[in-house]
Amino acid sequence: MRILKLTAAAALSAITLLAAADTASQWKSDLLAWRAHREQGLAAPNSWLTLVGLEWLKPGPNTVGSAPDNRIRLAAPAPAHLGVVELNGGQVTLQPPAGGFPSDVQVDGAAAHAATLADDAAPRPTLVSAGTLSFYVIHRGDRYALRLKDSQAPTRVNFHGLHWYDPDPHYVVQARWIPFNPPHQLRIPSVIGTTELMPAPGEVEFTLDGQTIRVVPVLEEPDARQLFFILRDSTSRSTSYGASRFLYTGFPDHGLTQPGHLTLDFNHLQNPPCAYTPYATCPLPPEQNRLSIALPVGEKKYSH
Repeated sequence: MRILKLTAAAALSAITLLAAADTASQWKSDLLAWRAHREQGLAAPNSWLTLVGLEWLKPGPNTVGSAPDNRIRLAAPAPAHLGVVELNGGQVTLQPPAGGFPSDVQVDGAAAHAATLADDAAPRPTLVSAGTLSFYVIHRGDRYALRLKDSQAPTRVNFHGLHWYDPDPHYVVQARWIPFNPPHQLRIPSVIGTTELMPAPGEVEFTLDGQTIRVVPVLEEPDARQLFFILRDSTSRSTSYGASRFLYTGFPDHGLTQPGHLTLDFNHLQNPPCAYTPYATCPLPPEQNRLSIALPVGEKKYSH
């Protein structure tokens, strides 16, 4: 009987070990698939790697084109005079240049016409394009700018993948969700010197390497279905991007308004757009998200 009990116990132990091995294998497979998907996104013809300019608009008319007399100069072979972008108060419009719009200029995929340009606060900003070049309006603080893209930018054409730390399940932690009642508005600074108020529904507490740590996520949009963490750790001084890295997670198990738990997998830390281009306007981590510990997982510093 004792032998039978020992045999059953050994069989149960083997099953448990196999299940754990299968779980670890699936976790790693999912992580590698996520990495591949992220790299595919950056290789796409409208990715962050296509940014070629950030031009702040002045009140009144802003002429746009490749000719030297334009206030906003585009690289050739853009039209010499593409159009005139007018900023009046909080409204941005596109007007034709003298002689009308060039034939290859389009607004949202149709022949160019005078139009009010929706900025990036809208669900879909108005896209103005000519050949491989395009632009749309972004709104930051009390300023407006044209975000310029080129689908054939060298930064995209010469992209050969990202650099990653080795996968490490040690940095998958179970965290406690502590809701704010009422939710806070957190001041988030940016690389261009602006500050944005973003909804902060609570904070997360976890223990890693003997330290208890609290960080605060925000919601990128009021109807967001993910928590957005803007973090900096001690690797930012050496092997990871210096300003910050981002982490997205699902909501806690009991929602945002009730205490609960969630999993933080720091292997999913990713660089912000500013790691790839000087023309992005990335948020920076609030003070409480600037960590003294090292998180040597996720995406490493990008090499152009």
